[in-house]
Amino acid sequence: MPTPDTSGLLTEQLLRLTRRLHRAQKRHMEPLGITPAQSRLLRMVAHSDRPPRMADLAQRLEVVPRAVTTLVDALETHGSVRRAADPDSRRVVRVELTDTGRATLRALRDARRAAAEEILAPLSDRQREMLGELLDTLAGTPDQGRD
Repeated sequence: MPTPDTSGLLTEQLLRLTRRLHRAQKRHMEPLGITPAQSRLLRMVAHSDRPPRMADLAQRLEVVPRAVTTLVDALETHGSVRRAADPDSRRVVRVELTDTGRATLRALRDARRAAAEEILAPLSDRQREMLGELLDTLAGTPDQGRD
């Protein structure tokens, strides 16, 4: 069993690495004019079976509905999403991805990969494989084709 000092050190290392990865991703996303929060909302819309309701996005993002409104406003200005009426209820607003949004998602994926490559550059292929296995174990999920 690990000692408390080892666990504390690992926690600090993971937090430092997470912050470093977030900074690298933000730096690579900046030229696209998209914030990390907007990127997350775009990915959520893209991975939905049908255009999600604004209220569902707020719940899934664990934010207040007003925050989703602000994100959608910015993404709509960017041309990445559009609001659409729900065919079943006039009061419900759904969020649809546009062609620009799909292109932005591809660029964001490339930016995330470039940021990850920046962080992982010192590791050999075998070390990357080992890290992936360890992270899968910690995340409690089997390898599902990392993105």
